[in-house]
Amino acid sequence: MVSLKLQKRLAASVLGCGKRKVWMDPNESADIGGANSRQNIRKLIKDGFINKKPNVMHSKSRHQRHMAAKAKGRHTGYGRRKGTMNARMPFKVLWMRRQRVLRRLLRKYREAKKIDKHLYHELYASSKGNQFKNKRVLMEAIHSKKAETQRKKLLVEQAEARKVKAKVKSDKKISKDGKKDEPITADEA
Repeated sequence: MVSLKLQKRLAASVLGCGKRKVWMDPNESADIGGANSRQNIRKLIKDGFINKKPNVMHSKSRHQRHMAAKAKGRHTGYGRRKGTMNARMPFKVLWMRRQRVLRRLLRKYREAKKIDKHLYHELYASSKGNQFKNKRVLMEAIHSKKAETQRKKLLVEQAEARKVKAKVKSDKKISKDGKKDEPITADEA
């Protein structure tokens, strides 16, 4: 058995791969042993005596199957966890997500003229102060505040209407009293 160390090195260089990927036909070791130049190696490659082995397969199927199960919530019990709750899902990230959701809603409502800038500012500050735990709670707060302002407005209008009515009544009364007080002249009699 001749040493094919040189041929293997040359073949690896010609094929552009490592020596471990070079396959030489064991039945043609005599012909391969005679090749001592790159040109001879190229001819042997063309003839099919020397080949490049395919890449070793590294299957991802098991990993993908495991990750699919994890997506369903398997393999995530206490025994599997290494980091703290904060390390696994930082509180800050959750806070940022929540703030962005709330602020986006407030901005949308302000642009749609559903809330005025004063209410927007008030609710913005409240959401920063951790008043609303989610979007639904914020929406409920908006509706209740709007209803409250509407109710106050209505009460003010009613009070204003009552004032006007009372004024009209008092004016009527004064004019009536004024007529009574006037003395009856000879012309009227």
